[in-house]
Amino acid sequence: MTEFAPTLTEKTAAAPKAELHIHIEGSLEPELIFRLAERNGVKLAYNSIDALRAAYAFTDLQSFLDIYYAGASVLLTEQDFYDMTMAYCERALADNVVHTEIFFDPQTHTERGVAIDVVVAGIERALADAEQRGLSSKLILCFLRHLPEEDALATFDAALPLFDRYRHRLIGVGLDSSERGHPPSKFERVFAKARAKGLKLVAHAGEEGPPSYVYEALDLLKVDRVDHGVRSIEDPALVTRLADTRVALTVCPLSNLKLCVFDDLTKHTLKALLDEGVAVTVNSDDPAYFGGYVNENYRATVEALQLTDAEVYTIIRNSFEASFVTDAERDALIARLDAHWHANAIT
Repeated sequence: MTEFAPTLTEKTAAAPKAELHIHIEGSLEPELIFRLAERNGVKLAYNSIDALRAAYAFTDLQSFLDIYYAGASVLLTEQDFYDMTMAYCERALADNVVHTEIFFDPQTHTERGVAIDVVVAGIERALADAEQRGLSSKLILCFLRHLPEEDALATFDAALPLFDRYRHRLIGVGLDSSERGHPPSKFERVFAKARAKGLKLVAHAGEEGPPSYVYEALDLLKVDRVDHGVRSIEDPALVTRLADTRVALTVCPLSNLKLCVFDDLTKHTLKALLDEGVAVTVNSDDPAYFGGYVNENYRATVEALQLTDAEVYTIIRNSFEASFVTDAERDALIARLDAHWHANAIT
């Protein structure tokens, strides 16, 4: 009986991996949006699932955010947040994600009168259930950068009891939403408060914004990871710094394509950054809107950039090395990856 070696795409899909850039509200599929809308008596601007999907023709980040916030309007109860999070966990488990670090946007919900305690309780309950099935996870509270820093400071203060109550899961803060015109420096004070509390720090920078935003995230916010960061390639000194310090970039290829950061995936900067020694990772960002969860992002990137077996291994390993886990947990995750990679050698 002849045994056939897997293709690199098959090997990658089956590999244990971490996802470090996933907005839980961005995993809200149209089918679930309509189900929650019916359950909660929310009137949507679209009369069918197909009509909603047809609106996913984005020209930039803001055109996406307009749809994204409208979709989130159906989330009202703890059970809604549980259902949304569990639906993502099912997808992650199917893609062999063994560790995930999830972003959530409390301001999207509190401005609609949904208490932050309700949001976190629903998400936490789903993540605890998924953990019993082999998916470890952390949770990162993100501030909306198009709002004033005063709003972020108020959100942080309101969340302080939750950071203590859910300290096993809620481990950091981030910065997302519209990048243009909202530099990281705008949020220096709230990040300083989070840093003083010992939280992990991440921020979106260098997606639509310039490399200078990445510098601000590093020097002013003092982030542990940079989300996106794909425009860093425009500044050789920044690339060298990222490579030397091993500050990881949580890259989202299909998101970048869908939001017109690149007009063709073959032009993506991920491989160039990888070649320079930058710790790039592959993630799905807002998969319900951008056409694919993490395995689809890997597949499309491997094919478009013609990545090698060794390059894909490095990217997946980077995802574990950049994870906010203990050293022992990280070693165990990398050992699982190594066992899979060696057992499925491509000759």
